[in-house]
Amino acid sequence: MTPVILAGIENETENFSYTIAELDALATAADLQSTRIFKQKLEHPIAATYLGKGKAEEIKEAALQTESEILVVNDELTPTQIRNLENITGLEVIDRTALILRIFSSRAKTREAKLQVQIAKLNYQLPRLHTNSAEKLDQQTAGGGFTNRGAGEKRRELDRRVIQKKISALNKELKEIAKEHETKQKQRLRSDIKTVALVGYTNAGKSTTLNGLLQLFGQNKTKQVFEKDMLFATLDTSVRKLTFPDNKSLLLSDTVGFVSKLPHQLVKAFRTTLAEAKNADLLLHVVDLSDEHYQAMIETTEQTLKEIGVSEIPMLYVFNKADKLNTKYPVLTGDELTFSAKDPASLQALAALIKTKLFSDYQTQTYLIPYDQGSIVERLNKEANVITTKYLPEGTQITAEVAPVLAQKLAPYQQDAT
Repeated sequence: MTPVILAGIENETENFSYTIAELDALATAADLQSTRIFKQKLEHPIAATYLGKGKAEEIKEAALQTESEILVVNDELTPTQIRNLENITGLEVIDRTALILRIFSSRAKTREAKLQVQIAKLNYQLPRLHTNSAEKLDQQTAGGGFTNRGAGEKRRELDRRVIQKKISALNKELKEIAKEHETKQKQRLRSDIKTVALVGYTNAGKSTTLNGLLQLFGQNKTKQVFEKDMLFATLDTSVRKLTFPDNKSLLLSDTVGFVSKLPHQLVKAFRTTLAEAKNADLLLHVVDLSDEHYQAMIETTEQTLKEIGVSEIPMLYVFNKADKLNTKYPVLTGDELTFSAKDPASLQALAALIKTKLFSDYQTQTYLIPYDQGSIVERLNKEANVITTKYLPEGTQITAEVAPVLAQKLAPYQQDAT
């Protein structure tokens, strides 16, 4: 792993220890190894250098001792701050946004995720065009006068137009993918199948939860999603169908995780991926209970959901990784479940909680189906939770728990339960 130095500004408005620990984890996810962590107490970043010059000099000395070549900073920097810090420290400077973009770029697998990352990277690069190269161009041309500075400006403007055109083209392609998602969503609505989206902080255990439920209730248990104990192990939304023993079915989606100070470019770019959350019937907010900063993680997730317009959907809080603590699990308190995604009993408790909330509109009805309507009996046995079946002279009498849409279709066969 490449040795790096971490640095950030500590002020009274944010939990510095939490964000810097997260920056360290992000660095690890990017295959970087922190050798030293520097903090400086300031109310606001210094406009020209972010950190004070004295602190920057300290970092320069530490870099020589630790053989570090990169400085990773806990905030998004301006082009001027990056240039000045690099001049003082002699190190390559990567800000928090660039670090997250680097991780996302290496993890994107699907065409959609790759497009989203490309758009975010180009939006990040746009105001940073030729921070140094324009100056070098001016210095290399004769005299460095007005005419030469104009050449640098023309180069910058040309590149800006090229990037803006590329962003427009990528956005157009992304919209086509979004249309495909909308078509699939409409098909789901027509089929009346319920949808649940796993949301939460990155590395909270969403993928492990999905895989555990898939193992118990999945139609295809081999379609496991990738999981790893690392920030942003996966960026792609995965959707799997679950069918419970009582024939209730749902689509469960695993969305991209959140992180504090998530770059605006990424929040904007990943709106189509997070549409699974926006269109869900129920959200499962998976929280890493073993992390001492879990309350801050909850706030970050809720704020990000608000930014993308997800605020009115019912949400259950499920506190994962209880197996790492000296606490009892699974434990249900109201609508909150303390559980472990690696524990079958916990997953059964989670499934029961989901069903209680998601299928509350199901109806228990009794139907009398004529013997020449065998397809209806077959459909009830396949799609409903059949409670009793009786064979009467006039037909098959079935009492079942059914979805509202199916209940409406079978209304002509409905009879009062006796």
